[in-house]
Amino acid sequence: MVQPYRHEPFTDFTVEENKKAMEEALKQVKQELGQEYPLIIGGERIYTDKKIVSTNPAKKDEVVGHVSKADKELAEKALNVANETFEWWRKSTAEMRADILFRAAAIVRRRKHEFNAWIIHEGGKPWKEADADIAEGIDFLEYYGRQMLEIDQGKEINSRPVENNRFTYIPLGTGLVVSPWNFLFAIMCGTAVSPLVTGNTVLLKPASATPVIAYKLMEVLEEAGMPSGVMNYIPGSGSEIGDYLVEHPKLRFVSFTGSRDVGTGIFEKAAKVQPGQKWLKRVVAEMGGKDTIIVDNDSDLELAAESVMNSAFGFQGQKCSACSRVVAHEDVYDDLLERVKELTEEIDVGNTTEKNYFMGPVADQGAYDKITGYIETGKKEGKLVSGGKGDDSKGYFIDPTIFADVDPEATIMQEEIFGPVVAFTKAKDFNEAIEIANNTDYGLTGAVITNNRNHIEIAKEDFHVGNLYFNRGCTAAIVGYHPFGGFNMSGTDSKAGGPDYLYNFLQGKTLSEML
Repeated sequence: MVQPYRHEPFTDFTVEENKKAMEEALKQVKQELGQEYPLIIGGERIYTDKKIVSTNPAKKDEVVGHVSKADKELAEKALNVANETFEWWRKSTAEMRADILFRAAAIVRRRKHEFNAWIIHEGGKPWKEADADIAEGIDFLEYYGRQMLEIDQGKEINSRPVENNRFTYIPLGTGLVVSPWNFLFAIMCGTAVSPLVTGNTVLLKPASATPVIAYKLMEVLEEAGMPSGVMNYIPGSGSEIGDYLVEHPKLRFVSFTGSRDVGTGIFEKAAKVQPGQKWLKRVVAEMGGKDTIIVDNDSDLELAAESVMNSAFGFQGQKCSACSRVVAHEDVYDDLLERVKELTEEIDVGNTTEKNYFMGPVADQGAYDKITGYIETGKKEGKLVSGGKGDDSKGYFIDPTIFADVDPEATIMQEEIFGPVVAFTKAKDFNEAIEIANNTDYGLTGAVITNNRNHIEIAKEDFHVGNLYFNRGCTAAIVGYHPFGGFNMSGTDSKAGGPDYLYNFLQGKTLSEML
């Protein structure tokens, strides 16, 4: 029997010892900034002339690392190496693969503050958010290792006196993993090791904004015993190597986390069968959300206000699960709005490599311009209650921003902003609140704050999201506790960190022997 895993505890930075340890880790990592990082293909370190320059979004002239950039030729080489490696890796034992993940988890756990410091520098994470990000990565390593040991036992099927039958799972082949910049360790780690532990080989193309932390994971996996060629590290342009690999007839699957536009493009490209291709490619896609918290007139308003504030502005709202819409019953709307405004105006914003601010910078100039553009739209579509300002002179900082009295069909209520912006609208009753919550193309997360049991039961059936929470915020899913993934344009609802996630990278095989 495989022992269950309880998730990695979070660090309390109000404890002086933890605070000092984090400050020391930040100083240590600062000394290591600006290094050059190679590609890793079949264990070989390859330096290229073209580089991706990773910078600190809180201090945009501070270079985190110069990362070699793969081109089509190197992508082809990586794919060939991975396919060759797959021929023996697919026959490796589940225990061997799981043990690599368990050891990698132990290594990261021992170096947790250091890894926190890396993603604070590279991703602009506040300390609490960075710590949760690294903890989630550890959880993925531990959870998927255990899941694979269970799956390896196969499924029981019927046999007959004249026939012995077994049902097992085998890996698919070589896949491309395209990871995002927001959960730059957790999602990158989880999406990379899930195909690995199931016996597949991987081409890891991390987000161009955050490739250094992905290199750090490669080092950890190598230290943990991952053989050369099983995972190949190939940062590069999506339009140059991403599309090339997605369309390649030798690629077996794609695991993508990112924007709706890129995700739907990958889905379309992967669906076309290329000359020489022997299979239909699998696609696992997580493509964002437009997530709503409903606040009923029979609810704890302080809980509601704290849930909205934390879900909207944690990590600068740069989560696909972030609360960007609040639908409040008209009886409590004004009181809720006022309390959220008060909590929001207590938020401090700054360079998290220097101090433990609640909010840090947004990702880069593109994100800054996009978010401030939506804020200007919001000023036309609703009433600006708080925030609305930004400063990109030294880093990419935007104040937490609240709009009120916004029409449910307005742009800022429909399009994913991916920044610290939340819009409020009123509902006359609970049924109307559910209708408004469902009126987007997405269906990722949602929350309902209510003490009305009948309304909870209605929401269970009618609130159409993959992750629905009651009397808490709509962010902070924990591996193994809240399998994560959404409906509609939020993606393929593959439920990362859940009991059936690894089956995305496996295929069933029936073995039947006549007696």
